[in-house]
Amino acid sequence: MLVKKQSDIRSSEITPQGICMNRRKFLAGAAAAGAVAFAGRAAGELLAPGRAWADGAKLNVTVKSQFSTTEKMNSLDEVTHYNNYYEFGTDKYSPAKYAQALRTSPWKVQVDGEVLKPKTFDIEDLQKLAPMEERIYRHRCVEGWSIVVPWNGYSLSTLINVVQPTSKAKYVQFLTALDTKSMIGAREPVLNWPYSEGLRLDEAMHPLTLLSFGMYGEELPKQNGAPVRTVIPWKYGFKCCKSIVRIKFLSSQPSTAWNMAAPSEYGFYSNVNPNVDHPRWSQATERRLGEFLKRKTLMFNGYDQVASLYNGMDLKKYY
Repeated sequence: MLVKKQSDIRSSEITPQGICMNRRKFLAGAAAAGAVAFAGRAAGELLAPGRAWADGAKLNVTVKSQFSTTEKMNSLDEVTHYNNYYEFGTDKYSPAKYAQALRTSPWKVQVDGEVLKPKTFDIEDLQKLAPMEERIYRHRCVEGWSIVVPWNGYSLSTLINVVQPTSKAKYVQFLTALDTKSMIGAREPVLNWPYSEGLRLDEAMHPLTLLSFGMYGEELPKQNGAPVRTVIPWKYGFKCCKSIVRIKFLSSQPSTAWNMAAPSEYGFYSNVNPNVDHPRWSQATERRLGEFLKRKTLMFNGYDQVASLYNGMDLKKYY
């Protein structure tokens, strides 16, 4: 009998502790089933051929961003068939299957809180606030896998400058849509719904922080957060909020979904830091989706431009 060492176990085979606790047996079982299914496939293998998402409208992408990596991009098939969106199930393949039921038009985003000019935007108006850029970002999931994606959007700071935060605004909170008719995963208490995330205001203002409306030159697929989401490439993937309906500016640090579910495992900052292990596995290496061999994880996921945001902070304490 083959006995795996801890270092041999894929992070994708490990069910997050937050799912296993507090009467979450149903979705814990679903996650375990998904993990077993993935373990039986070669790394990066996809579902059977077939387009599990609707063709998106083309976006008018006019700017090639200076922030783009030159690394090889993952394919659209990979990015849309293997991803996390817990509102549509805990298995990595569930979002592509179930997210198509989400209605994304019409769509409004409420921006309020500690701002001088609160406003509710129609998604079409929000898209037009700035020229659409293509930004090829690398991403690192807390579970140990990574991807490279060409996102389309503009810096979140553009929207922030429009609504003009007051001097009291120190943090920004993001809230995902909650529609239990279409979001089958949100019918179970796997997390505190609606999904919420947050950033310090200076993190939100950093030019790398992207408000994204598309990928690969098309509107976002529903399983990837249509019609609008955040992209924060130096943080673990769960810090990005999908299908956003509200952005709220606050004077104090907001609660966030995963931090509430498992505070010892998912800190508020969640910067990619290979020197801080997850309580149940190492973060020193990662496996790029579609590749077999692991690679070394980079501090801040390689985005050294953000290091000055954390000068003087103990990044093991503020994980």
